[in-house]
Amino acid sequence: MNTPSDPSEILPADSSHPETRMLDITHEKCPMTFVRTRLALDGMAPGSLLAVRLKGEEPHKNVRRSVLALGHAVLSEQAEEDGSVVLTILKKDPASAG
Repeated sequence: MNTPSDPSEILPADSSHPETRMLDITHEKCPMTFVRTRLALDGMAPGSLLAVRLKGEEPHKNVRRSVLALGHAVLSEQAEEDGSVVLTILKKDPASAG
């Protein structure tokens, strides 16, 4: 498997959901953690899933809070053996907002 030269590159995730993307921001610092997450979400279709891998308490707290404030849903938070966390985010459907 090829690894991207940019660790924050968006890649298809290994998931049963065909619209799932993986974003690895473990090497980013705040506020870039959320900037990368927001850019990824902005480029995705409503109803798509974004699995964001991040590391550290501050990025975890800030990305989660900001994603929820934008109206997206955090479906799961999976702790990994390396100390990172994977947030699975469902991009909101603007038609259902209101």
